Amino acid sequence: MKAVITGATKGIGRAIAIKLWQQGYQLALVARGLKELEQLQDELFDADRKILIYSVDCSIKEEVLKFLDQIDSAFGFADVLVNNVGTYIPGSLLDEDDETFEMQQSLNVNASYYMSKFFGKKMRSEHRGHIFNICSVASKAPVENGGSYSVTKAAMLSLNNVLRQELAPHNVKVTAFLPGSTKTSSWEGTTIPDEKFVQPEDIAETLYTILNLSKGVNVDEVLITPLNF
Repeated sequence: MKAVITGATKGIGRAIAIKLWQQGYQLALVARGLKELEQLQDELFDADRKILIYSVDCSIKEEVLKFLDQIDSAFGFADVLVNNVGTYIPGSLLDEDDETFEMQQSLNVNASYYMSKFFGKKMRSEHRGHIFNICSVASKAPVENGGSYSVTKAAMLSLNNVLRQELAPHNVKVTAFLPGSTKTSSWEGTTIPDEKFVQPEDIAETLYTILNLSKGVNVDEVLITPLNF
């Protein structure tokens, strides 16, 4: 089995990469920082399995398309695509610079759109595969001081739902994760105890469980939030 994971060196993406690697998957990992990718590759290295790394700024369409061209011949069919790359830039929608929205649109929506079209077409042809979109609780209810983030995460959930509708007749599964406050780098410096957060490993474990459900079932959404934040 093979999986492509974006935003793979930190937080949720890293936890998913480690979990799937432990379960025997071959991986293609995408992130902006080459050094972090190389460190993760070294940490997981196994001579008997393939782990490819790609330094890609997913906010730039041309870099995403270049990656897709490279991965096509280097990796072959991907059974799993995890659209995890994204960013959170706090602020008021009315008062922020336009670039704040545009950056979040590029990372939180556009990158997943390009990735999903490319891999989704191949999954449709093969009549198998699973796409996971790491959305947010903000996909359904705006978060305070996160206007543009909420808009783009709502758009990502809509993208997820369209993909599920179009791919279900071809036996391809599509699942959205809607995490609440998760202990990732976006919370760096917080004084809130770690145990108050959803852990990235919780999401990775849940994703792997979903991958092992029966062939005829699709988990549409996973809402996972802290018990007492």
